[in-house]
Amino acid sequence: MTTLIFGATGGVGAALARRLVDRDVVVHLAGRDASKLAALHDELGSPTSVCDVLDDAQIAAAVEAAGPDLSGLAFCVGSIDLAPLRRVDRDLVRKSVELNAVSAAMALKAAEGALKKNNGSAVLFSSVAVAQGFAQHAAISAAKGAVEGLVRAVAAEWAPKARINAIAPSLMKTGIAEPMTANETVADGIAKMHPMARLGEANDAAALADFLLSEDAGWICGEVFAVDGGRGRVRSRG
Repeated sequence: MTTLIFGATGGVGAALARRLVDRDVVVHLAGRDASKLAALHDELGSPTSVCDVLDDAQIAAAVEAAGPDLSGLAFCVGSIDLAPLRRVDRDLVRKSVELNAVSAAMALKAAEGALKKNNGSAVLFSSVAVAQGFAQHAAISAAKGAVEGLVRAVAAEWAPKARINAIAPSLMKTGIAEPMTANETVADGIAKMHPMARLGEANDAAALADFLLSEDAGWICGEVFAVDGGRGRVRSRG
């Protein structure tokens, strides 16, 4: 059986790929950056597909390249589009929704046949901002909220032949978040907003994604799990 990872060269995607390979899962890596894909291929030995998820044909090609044994799909693609509502325009909302929700839907659509045939599992990524509510997150929260709705709708359509769940992380120290974490003082301030008093690591989210894709999670479907250092539910005494 094969797991296809979209966004494999990002922090979470690469961490997930390493975990899967470590437990002898066949992995197919998909991402936009050919040079980063090549480096990850050299490290893991996994086949790759250069894929821009805004292009449906490239999504379909990556799914086809993953082969008929496709039983896992992780859509580790996302953005952090921050702006106060007064500065949000249609283009920003469209950009966020297209990348985070529409492209995820197209990836699921392309892989539906194989995942159902192989009793597979898919994992998407939301954000703690959907449930918690943060200033300047209108566009990305709208997009990630659509991801959560997509997960529940597809779960209803696919069960019992295939499963789908989502992970809602808080800020993690990955490349996508570098503009917010590069400054040590700013990063420390954000870390203190979390009851666990640190920013997330890619492996924090990848560990749960690995579990959700596995047979050990065979009775989990249509759920959204927080991996957020307690930020969404726990009030820190600090």
